[in-house]
Amino acid sequence: MRTLGILLLVASSVWADETITALGKKFSVMTAGDWKTSAEILELVVKHEPGKPRRPKQFALLEEGPYSSFTLEVDVKRNGKSLLLVFAHQDDDHFNYAHISVDDPAKQNVHNGVFHVFGGDRVRISPLEGGPGLLATSDWTRVKLVWSGKTGEVVCYANGKTSGAMRAVDLSLKQGRVGLGSFNETGSFRNLKISGVAVSKP
Repeated sequence: MRTLGILLLVASSVWADETITALGKKFSVMTAGDWKTSAEILELVVKHEPGKPRRPKQFALLEEGPYSSFTLEVDVKRNGKSLLLVFAHQDDDHFNYAHISVDDPAKQNVHNGVFHVFGGDRVRISPLEGGPGLLATSDWTRVKLVWSGKTGEVVCYANGKTSGAMRAVDLSLKQGRVGLGSFNETGSFRNLKISGVAVSKP
């Protein structure tokens, strides 16, 4: 009976996923109503506090993939202080993400960096290098993220610039899906381009 309950719980969490279409691609999201979509723009319009464990939950995962390596380019526009790019997503308990923000990471250590989720709260895996955050303005900003599952290396750029705070290495997650979203704010994405090595879905 206990096993059946666990299976039903897992199934319900899977069934809760919804699909949206934007930017010429399909995405999986927790709640489609939190997003506004068009051929040109994907916009997160409703924000939720993540709760416990302390890690992001509001992101749209590309249905294509998973990838073992990729380069992602996208224009982002924050409404608050930050947005994020998810990579190596295997499930809601195991993924990495780049948090791009207006904040100096030396002053706000949970912003503007690369983070790792492995069953609990998110953990920063990039240095606390001082300097301004990548999203200095609330204008559209061209962001690029390059990741290799083989080497574990990831680097994130905004308008061609990066810093030590946006570079990290993680060897625990070798492949996964890619996503766009926010920790607990809203914002928009457009002009998405992704290229890389896709792997077979399990």
